[in-house]
Amino acid sequence: MKLYKEENRKAIFNVKRNLAIITIDLQRDTLKGRKLEIPGTNKILNNLKAILSLARKKNIPIIHIVRIYLEDGSNAEPVRKKIIKAGNKILSPGDEGTEIFKEALPNENINLNCNLLLSGEPQKIRDDEIILYKPRWGAFYNTKLHKILQVKGIKSLSFMGVNFPNCPRTSIYEASERDYNVYAISDAISGIYQRGKKELESIGVQLFTAKEFIEKIN
Repeated sequence: MKLYKEENRKAIFNVKRNLAIITIDLQRDTLKGRKLEIPGTNKILNNLKAILSLARKKNIPIIHIVRIYLEDGSNAEPVRKKIIKAGNKILSPGDEGTEIFKEALPNENINLNCNLLLSGEPQKIRDDEIILYKPRWGAFYNTKLHKILQVKGIKSLSFMGVNFPNCPRTSIYEASERDYNVYAISDAISGIYQRGKKELESIGVQLFTAKEFIEKIN
């Protein structure tokens, strides 16, 4: 296992040109005091911003994955359908809380094009930076993500995002199932815990801190 970890850690030096950054659910309602507050999300903002800023300078593709719930709950997971049907507006189209953190965007004036995203099409916000809607926990489930990555020749994915037990973890496992080299930025994922880190390492995911990852990219 030790040898495997060492070889996996070296891999990032060989695949930088085939690397993309994937962010998961960086949406304002997950911040402190909001409807879907996720503890620890505010603490990862600076790390998210630093890595995304560097990725833009290095022309590394960035894909922001978001969740949008129709007000009738028709596109919601069963566990949330009843909550939404009861009148609770969660990540609704056009709602301010559905928007991506300003810290994660190339400029603060970008808003989600919910009609486009709900149709399954990517929203381009910059060269090599798009937003993509996912209809369930995982970023690959019924989305064009895998196809987009294949067209670009991407072989390695670095994950950051909100609430590890749900969408980041599911998306990371989906990426592993598709034979991507997978990296997780541990202090840029809210809700991550020690056992979860060990479980990621057991399927070949390489964990980095934001500082370590920035050093590798540079």
